[in-house]
Amino acid sequence: MYKYFPHTQEDIDVMLRKVGVDSLDDLYAEVPESVRFKGEYDIPTSKSELEIRQTFDRLCNNNRLMTVFAGAGVYDHYTPAVVPNIIGRSEFLTSYTPYQAEISQGTLHYIFE
Repeated sequence: MYKYFPHTQEDIDVMLRKVGVDSLDDLYAEVPESVRFKGEYDIPTSKSELEIRQTFDRLCNNNRLMTVFAGAGVYDHYTPAVVPNIIGRSEFLTSYTPYQAEISQGTLHYIFE
């Protein structure tokens, strides 16, 4: 029925009871039929992270692009999902707070790496 849900039917039934509805259709009853997707998603079996991002970029081309004025380095750029895991490793961190000069050692290390 829902091949990408990691839950068993029993799991789903427990969750539905918890929110007070009898079925998934009841859960979405307030969403108008005219905007519900009735087809099958064309989800490929395997792609790299970059290929998936490119696929979504193509889909997003239908959206109206807006200018970001957030500043402070907040702009559109690509960061692989593995980066937060790597920079969160202890060898790239220091116990010192950012205003202390010793933080530069950790900063220099991760820039080098």
